Amino acid sequence: MQNSAALAYQQVGKQTVSPRVLEANLLSRSAAQLQRVRDDWENSRRDLFEALRFNRKLWNTFMTSVTGEESKLPRDLRENIANLGIFVMKQTLSTQSSPEPRKLDSLININRELAAGLRATSPE
Repeated sequence: MQNSAALAYQQVGKQTVSPRVLEANLLSRSAAQLQRVRDDWENSRRDLFEALRFNRKLWNTFMTSVTGEESKLPRDLRENIANLGIFVMKQTLSTQSSPEPRKLDSLININRELAAGLRATSPE
């Protein structure tokens, strides 16, 4: 019973959070996953590919949504996000093909900075 109440509360929370806050939360979650791998490289390398996969899927979604015709963002902002996404994808492939902990730094920093920016501009 208590578990279903918690689940219902989570569902309401998902419906009431703004898209910017949701995006910021997902970016923060991805940064945290990558940071955990980075911080405990020797013991967490098995989690590396899952963390990279999550980040790649997240960025793929961002890139798809900003480049779509229905996007209401200004053209220069869409281009900047798309270019950043291309960098993220290249860095992800580089990390997958030749894993090194330092390669995660740029991915972590990009996600954290964007999350902070999204939260700062959120209308909530």
